[in-house]
Amino acid sequence: MSQTVDRALSILPLLAEGPADLGKVADRLGVHKSTALRLLRTLHEHGLVHRQADQRYRLGARLFALAQEAVENLDIREIAHPHLVTLNDCCGHTVHLAVHEEHEVLYIDKVESRYPVRMYSRIGKPVAITVAAVAKLILADLPEAERRTLVERLDYPQYTPRSTPNAAAFLKELARVREQGWATDLGGHEESINCVAAPVRGPDGRVVAAMSVSAPNVVVTAEELLALLPVVRRTADAISREYSGSAPADQATPHQGNGKTP
Repeated sequence: MSQTVDRALSILPLLAEGPADLGKVADRLGVHKSTALRLLRTLHEHGLVHRQADQRYRLGARLFALAQEAVENLDIREIAHPHLVTLNDCCGHTVHLAVHEEHEVLYIDKVESRYPVRMYSRIGKPVAITVAAVAKLILADLPEAERRTLVERLDYPQYTPRSTPNAAAFLKELARVREQGWATDLGGHEESINCVAAPVRGPDGRVVAAMSVSAPNVVVTAEELLALLPVVRRTADAISREYSGSAPADQATPHQGNGKTP
């Protein structure tokens, strides 16, 4: 039975490459055509594969519907939270998780710093979209036309001398973030607060959320915070793998160092 299930499941990645006829399926599985036909019929009955008019098989609509339903029912906050706590235990600084909802980037989780100096931020509150590191990552991943349209209708408040001054500068910054795969806010919202962030990606590689580590410069310098970037990115990657179903749910993000370096 397990061999039968294994063979049936092996058909799906083959068909993901494109439609295939019975002979190709049988050859790939290393089985007789009659065996391959039984497997295909069973998958067809469940809507996971579809037989075309030319007698080739392709992935079925039911498979896509199941995948979409599974993604919609995933709770990124629930998946990410243990990883955020582990990162906070490692470095001691404030850790945020943010998502894009209706033209705003919102914090949906926060793990407080262990230090006396705390950040004024709260779950459900929109971030300062033109300067926040998490916002840069999320907006940088938007299709170019959508990204440009959104950026050009934003206001650009000058929170500090380091705030993003205008749409042209923001588009340039987003292009850089898109290329490097991480982002910073070094005093752009509050002069005394620095932040490094990394993207959380879904099964299709698109950014579904962003997570960050933030700290006041009276606790840690910008250079020391930037040294945490490798562990921040590893944490984001671990969340991405779990969210996408490519890693065990109990996979932990390893502790790193003494809180000042990764």
